[in-house]
Amino acid sequence: MRIAVLSGKGGTGKTLVAVNLACVADYAQYIDCDAEEPNGHLFFKPQNTEEKIINRLIPVIDETKCDLCRKCVDFCRFNALALIGNKIKVFDKICHSCGGCKIVCPQNAITEKEKRIGKVISGTSENVRVETGIMEVGESSAVPVISALLADKIDVETVIIDCPPGSACSVMESIKDADYCVLVAEPTLFGVHNLNMVYELVKAFKKPHGVILNKCVEGIDIAENYCKEKQLKVISRIKFDKELGKLNSDGEIVSRVNAGYKAMFADTLKSIKEEVSHETASDS
Repeated sequence: MRIAVLSGKGGTGKTLVAVNLACVADYAQYIDCDAEEPNGHLFFKPQNTEEKIINRLIPVIDETKCDLCRKCVDFCRFNALALIGNKIKVFDKICHSCGGCKIVCPQNAITEKEKRIGKVISGTSENVRVETGIMEVGESSAVPVISALLADKIDVETVIIDCPPGSACSVMESIKDADYCVLVAEPTLFGVHNLNMVYELVKAFKKPHGVILNKCVEGIDIAENYCKEKQLKVISRIKFDKELGKLNSDGEIVSRVNAGYKAMFADTLKSIKEEVSHETASDS
């Protein structure tokens, strides 16, 4: 079961939720897809880590063979190639590594080279297999790193995907194979705006979903009212708690040091799995 944890912006408690859901499972794989700013590893502090380099293929033009026919330029829908003066210029930052330009070149003037775009660091933290994607500085898209990260599947019942914040292409890549999406939101007007953003995304992807409201304060019902209006299921409510904030800021995993929070996140994971089972039964 793949559970993706999303939020419309950073700072809502997305990683707090994702990390603790992984910890309360019997055994889980935690995948940090926030490849621009991954921070799940700061909580897990994984041991026995291994590193795998992620490369992608970039076209290289052999000018001695190229006759400037422009077929590669015309083919590329991403405008990663251009005829400038008497040369074909490759803009590797917007190249999607599809290999089409190489195929259409009548002169066989295009080969490909590997370019390092990031890495995946794998390790273990007690009952959790921790997978962290990290982009190279200066890369424009996290999608290839996330794709490689999600391809590394292990045989576990529970997989927790910690998505990037927002609703851009990197989030779409992170949730495309998810069985259920958890939307984490704050009880503020800004929090509701961003909750609506990820709600529209998971709805477009037709993913089963529910909401976890974080930093809840008595008497402030903005996010609660939004969920009622949209008929969104609220899976759990996490109260505003200074002790939780301190543990989190100290890099502690609260479900490992606080029995109350361990029970709460265990109940939350159970509720999510029941929702997935219900959705599966409804589809069949």
